Amino acid sequence: MTATPDDASLLAELLKSAAAAGAESADAILVRSSALSHAQRLGKVERLEREESDDLGLRILLGQRQAIVSTTDFSPDALSALVDRALAMARVVPEDPYCGLADPQLLTSARPELDIFDPEEPSAETLIERARSCEEAARAVAGVTNSEGAEAGWSSSRVTLAASNGFAGSYAVTRHSLGVSVLAGEGLEMERDYDFSSTVHGSDLESAEEVGRRAGERAVKRLNPRKPRTGRVPLVFDPRVANGMLRHFAGAINGAAIARGTSFLKERLGESVFAKGVQIVDDPHRPRGPRSRPFDAEGLATSRQALVEDGRLTTWLLDLASARQLNLAPTGHASRGVSGTPGPATSNLYFAPGTTSSQEMIAAIDEGFYVTEMIGMGVNGVTGDYSRGASGYWIEKGELTHPVSEATIAGNLKEMFKELTPASDLTFEYGTDSPTLRIDGMTVAGAGE
Repeated sequence: MTATPDDASLLAELLKSAAAAGAESADAILVRSSALSHAQRLGKVERLEREESDDLGLRILLGQRQAIVSTTDFSPDALSALVDRALAMARVVPEDPYCGLADPQLLTSARPELDIFDPEEPSAETLIERARSCEEAARAVAGVTNSEGAEAGWSSSRVTLAASNGFAGSYAVTRHSLGVSVLAGEGLEMERDYDFSSTVHGSDLESAEEVGRRAGERAVKRLNPRKPRTGRVPLVFDPRVANGMLRHFAGAINGAAIARGTSFLKERLGESVFAKGVQIVDDPHRPRGPRSRPFDAEGLATSRQALVEDGRLTTWLLDLASARQLNLAPTGHASRGVSGTPGPATSNLYFAPGTTSSQEMIAAIDEGFYVTEMIGMGVNGVTGDYSRGASGYWIEKGELTHPVSEATIAGNLKEMFKELTPASDLTFEYGTDSPTLRIDGMTVAGAGE
């Protein structure tokens, strides 16, 4: 999708003004967003909001100095003042030997068709009906006693990027969402759970009734939990929490962390960090992918990449600055907002599915812990040490038995990655997606026996 004439010309004129005022190079990003959201609880509307915003960020470079300023005022006087402020800041900030725009030969002109824009905007009545149906289905489940509410939403954003090195491009993306959270039980014995659906196109949303039913059933299933015994047992991670392993992995191969030397994987490029057969893919060109994009935030081409191939780490995530610092080629992973410099980030990141079903994975465990919810962020990115609160269900003789709460699971990501096995049930919903995962050798701690 190309930039609208107004947006493209606005940024082109802004870059001309920056050059005339003394900028050696510059880029600018414009994001126009709209959103409609609704929340209700116990059938009563609590919120119906519409938001619209237009935000512009300008980055000016003087030698090895750069400064970024942003504004929501696009009047000629405001944009002139924006250029002046950016130049004044760039003259006094410390030098950054790795900053700078891309060489023109690195820029992409490709615009792959990604189908990430849904032209149909839902009405307020549609969102209200989605949330109502979802909450009613959840409350209809036997054992559900209260509701924390249901929400439905829609958003649309158009991103336009232009730079003095000759790059200009734009794309638009939409998002539809639906979710509900309910409680089961009474008094001090209440338990909560949730479910949701989120897609690029409204036609791909799961039915509100199905989302609500699952949320209600999950809440009821969690009643009367026990604390686990302390020991080392196999852990199985439900897909809605298993993607956390991917986020830890992505942070560990982020080029900025590698350049700083603050990652537990900093010496492992080209080595086996997962078990053989494990593959991790980042695919910015996935049709209707929630994080698909035709180019990165520096105008470089994006492409599908296997970050881990047969267990072996193949690459870092690099923007221009981290690539220069590491003396490597950029990988097209730059991301940015209107008020910050580019930094490496993934797009549609996922574990490739394995060959074992989640049911077979559980059936093979004599005693273990099936994790459905995580609490806290006790992860050390430098050492890989991992300790988090968790809840879920105890596995006995290949079956899920009683619910578990007040557990702590601990290990080290270096060993956890090596012991990780993906199941075959991959679905795409979050943008960072995983099938069910089994990890052996972790410690489960709890007060119960």
